[in-house]
Amino acid sequence: MKKTYKIDVDCANCALKMEEAAKKTPGVAGAVVNFMTLRMSVEFDEGVSPADVMKSVRANCKRVERDCEVFI
Repeated sequence: MKKTYKIDVDCANCALKMEEAAKKTPGVAGAVVNFMTLRMSVEFDEGVSPADVMKSVRANCKRVERDCEVFI
């Protein structure tokens, strides 16, 4: 399953950090952050709850970029 989320991030480098953090989150099969559109697309592993996984994605993104926001 793939879903897209609105994000708030200040720079392209921070967006890359968010993408890398999201990809390392258990339950995420793949993630792409687009700084220009301020969107994050996340592909989830089979059988996981996207809502639960996104809580972890958001927390991981906050660890690498404190000022970012992922609207879930």
